[in-house]
Amino acid sequence: MNPKYLRLPSVIDGRIRVVAWLSLVTEILIVGTGGAVRLTGSGLGCPTWPTCVAGSIVPTEEMGIYGVIEFANRLMTGLIGIIAIAAVILLWRLRTQRKDLFALAVILAAGVLAQALVGGVTVLTGLNPFIVGFHFTVSLIMVCIATVLVHRVYLAPGPRARVVPAGFARLAHATSFVVALTVLMGVLTTASGPHSGDADAGRTGFNAELLEHLHAWPGYATLVLTVVLLVASVRGKLPVRSFVVTLLMIELVQIVVGLLQANLGLPPLLVGLHMVLACVLAAAMTLVVLNLKAPREVTAEVPETAHEQVRS
Repeated sequence: MNPKYLRLPSVIDGRIRVVAWLSLVTEILIVGTGGAVRLTGSGLGCPTWPTCVAGSIVPTEEMGIYGVIEFANRLMTGLIGIIAIAAVILLWRLRTQRKDLFALAVILAAGVLAQALVGGVTVLTGLNPFIVGFHFTVSLIMVCIATVLVHRVYLAPGPRARVVPAGFARLAHATSFVVALTVLMGVLTTASGPHSGDADAGRTGFNAELLEHLHAWPGYATLVLTVVLLVASVRGKLPVRSFVVTLLMIELVQIVVGLLQANLGLPPLLVGLHMVLACVLAAAMTLVVLNLKAPREVTAEVPETAHEQVRS
């Protein structure tokens, strides 16, 4: 092995970028495994925490497949924790030069611990739907933070300037707000419907059919806003347009999956896919917002007059 790979990096290298990507991918994957726990009714497959069952960290034979599924999700938390710690270690020598990256790595590491504790509370409260929803919401936030880390490891440090017109930036931020609203309504809708994670787990008691509509409306508004962003970015030849295209494609797939699951009686596979796509959507929206600016070394801030060109 090359001796240089045994030393902590003093510049951003391939190791740091790989770990950043692994952080993002695993943060999305754990939503899939967490969804599998709930959708297979394995939410209490390990009925205690931090052990799986009384006197055993791992599931016993009596717990069956449900214990295996729940324990696998706990193992995924451990994997994410290892990756987060690796990121902190690799960025240690850069903690002054790249405070932004080091801070993000520390936040992700702390987030893993926080999520483990929330997961424990979820089990100990018998899968309280509000805590389960909070658990998923925090996972989405972790995905967004990991997305920022991936984005930043490819950028030079220092001040950043806007590379899109001010009006476009405001519209992008408004779209991100509507995306967040859509996801939060989706979390509440899921917490009010079937697939509670266990036959004895409670539900919110809210009208799930009404919540489906309240979830869909901001979803369609997001689509309209994204189309407007795409038209403006193409007409203005803005550097963010490829990210807007990606965002639009993900939204279209997510809408199709959402309509299918609603009309097919919420099959577990489609519900799980919808959950994972929500994370991918959050990451894509984050990237759009992040690319509204670029390091000052490579670009100058777009003047207000450019906004008029986009509008014309």
